[in-house]
Amino acid sequence: MTELDPALERWRLILGTPGSTVTGGAAMTDAGGRRDAALDWLYERDGDLDRRDIRRTGGDGPSIVHAVDWLDDIHRLFPKSTIERLERDAVQRFGLHEVLTDPGVLERLEPNAELLGAVLRTKHLMNPEVLRIARRIVEQVVRDLMERMATEVRVCFTGTRSRRPSRIPRAADFDFPKTVRANLAHYRPEENKLYVETAHFRARTRRNMDTWQVILLVDQSGSMVNSVIHSAVTAACLWNLPGIKTHLIAFDTDVVDLTRDVEDPVELLMRVQLGGGTNIGRALAYGAQLIEQPRRTIVALISDFYEGGDATFLVRTAANMVAEGVHVLGLAALNEDADPDYDRHTGQRLADVGVHMGAMTPGELANFIAEKIG
Repeated sequence: MTELDPALERWRLILGTPGSTVTGGAAMTDAGGRRDAALDWLYERDGDLDRRDIRRTGGDGPSIVHAVDWLDDIHRLFPKSTIERLERDAVQRFGLHEVLTDPGVLERLEPNAELLGAVLRTKHLMNPEVLRIARRIVEQVVRDLMERMATEVRVCFTGTRSRRPSRIPRAADFDFPKTVRANLAHYRPEENKLYVETAHFRARTRRNMDTWQVILLVDQSGSMVNSVIHSAVTAACLWNLPGIKTHLIAFDTDVVDLTRDVEDPVELLMRVQLGGGTNIGRALAYGAQLIEQPRRTIVALISDFYEGGDATFLVRTAANMVAEGVHVLGLAALNEDADPDYDRHTGQRLADVGVHMGAMTPGELANFIAEKIG
């Protein structure tokens, strides 16, 4: 039997079993057959195949491939970009949590934000050995997020450059136009160079350092996992900034104050229990009890706003806060994509009583806080 042309084999892999009808009876290569088996192991789970009545039936085929064997196969058979996509689909699309509860599997996965979210969803299924490996994943991803976000968050609070000169020479405050003008007499045409004898720098304005409260109320339902992660890291970045008193509260039907763990976002995330119902009004009422000076308080309520409790109580509590002068944000997402998915009816009711509704990246939230404080 002749083997498939490489281009046709790629199409056969893309189309799956239905593609065999257009290959003219040619056989796949040995490597192509192994790739096909690895893809079948994952994508035959697609419910859409049932609806289209094209799923393969059982028979005398190969034994069930376990997750660790499947991962071994895809790491041998596919390029890195394809491996990452397959791992992501296994966890997020098909819910193959065994991928995350086997120590051999976990050690092979590349730590990233998607994997962190999957770990947080399934850590309650893990035995102590797997949990130790999972914690290392949490630590690495959080460290990477902290490195990326800390500068973005903190720069919002460093002040802006003014027109006043500064005696402190900092590269970030270098006044290029003034330096050029002041040193034009030292330009040497024959060398096409300008020699700088005196460099000039601009001062920075100082922001108002009156103490403000920032209260982050984070919905820990399963759909909000990315916002939970970014809220924890954002709170850690805000924690030691002068003039800010930060609180972090997680909620479902219960309310858990995580403020004492803010300095250690890894420990904080390991304490989060994703899933369950949602009582947003109860969480907002708890946040209201923490407020010391309403006009110097920012409450960021991060939720999908599918209220499982009394929506009227939620809206009334928010309205009372706004009336007292609290800056209330209703964020349908707090992550790097700021891609919201929320109950728009509840969102509109909150907007009608003065809540600022939207979605933000952590940097945008930090900038909002800095503008209010400054």
